[in-house]
Amino acid sequence: MSISRLASSIPESPTLKLNDAARRLRIKGEPVVHLGVGEPKNKAPITAILGSVAKLRTGDIKYVPTDGLPSLKKAIIRYTEENYGRLVTPENIIISTGAKQAIYNILFSIINPQDEVIIMAPYWVSYPQMVKMVYGIPVIVEPEDGTFQPRLEEVEEAISSYTKAIILNSPNNPSGFVYPAEFVKALVEICEKRGIYLIMDDIYHKLVFDNTEAAPAYRFTNQDVENTRVLVVNGVSKLYGMTGFRIGWAIAPRRMVEVFANVQSQITSCPPVVSQAAAEGALTGMQSLTENLRLTIQNNRDIMMQELRSFTDVIVPKPKGTFYCLADFRAYGQDSIKLAEFLLEKALVVTVPGAAFGMEGYLRLSYAGAVKDILEGVERMKWALDPNAPNEIYIGDRKLIRDWL
Repeated sequence: MSISRLASSIPESPTLKLNDAARRLRIKGEPVVHLGVGEPKNKAPITAILGSVAKLRTGDIKYVPTDGLPSLKKAIIRYTEENYGRLVTPENIIISTGAKQAIYNILFSIINPQDEVIIMAPYWVSYPQMVKMVYGIPVIVEPEDGTFQPRLEEVEEAISSYTKAIILNSPNNPSGFVYPAEFVKALVEICEKRGIYLIMDDIYHKLVFDNTEAAPAYRFTNQDVENTRVLVVNGVSKLYGMTGFRIGWAIAPRRMVEVFANVQSQITSCPPVVSQAAAEGALTGMQSLTENLRLTIQNNRDIMMQELRSFTDVIVPKPKGTFYCLADFRAYGQDSIKLAEFLLEKALVVTVPGAAFGMEGYLRLSYAGAVKDILEGVERMKWALDPNAPNEIYIGDRKLIRDWL
């Protein structure tokens, strides 16, 4: 068997490896608690379900335009005007099979071999790999002060004549950090001045807490959509709990969208028409459901913070958005992959190693699931790691005694 150097260079996902191990344990009947899940547990909006059902009932499930259904584009135009204060045209929008494909389309279309893309740590695990897959070079900017936000000077120092784009995800996966408006404004100004694209991954932009706002980059540019260097990516996966429908979109100048569509036509063609109908139903239906989801997740966030604060020597900044927190577990080991494997083996708790996000010694914990999972999961983690926790615990119907501390 012969495998390309490019494919061989993409590392195995530690998350998928741990998920597979957890799946095997569950098959055996083990009471695994999953704190690594990257999706909310709510049901898809009824308007999304009805939209997809109506399309299925026609029996007319055929190819549609590669860049997406006109009716869904109309819904996205309205969404963009209401949430970004920008009026765009259908020609400024391409609908893709998830926001991930939208980002890949952009990178494929703008990156030449050896071009650089600046990515700020902590970062979503796929960003560096997607840059490498289009023969670009990911340039990671790690905050020197140990926070989740680099200084603007650190970003500017990373810019070179090869820099083609900066990716910003706010609220941030994995940390839940929301970049301040003045930081976003400064990035927009730098990119517009130096001809660098600012790719805004806004997939969590309305999942924010405590009256926080994820400032849209469009607010800080005087350029129209045809001339700005800001490219916006969004989708229905997170806000509407529709991860399995795989619908995202990008907003960009018309000429760029034409290129994105040409790229997409050679990879996946049009996104599934039934999923597009569902996305249209979500965007045009009652939006109070998204507020209910946001409030539920905010409550879960508060419970997660309360439980983690009782954990000896764990430091975790309070997330302002998403359904993740990134907790500093370096007091218990510098190797986050080994730590995650240990917690799965001993406590039957799934976590995500911080190494995957450029933050070694950290663990990403999700509070998207049930409150009981949060409570039980953190209790098990404390039992496994915290010397001040009791030595005994019940996991399922078994009483376990800690004998390694």
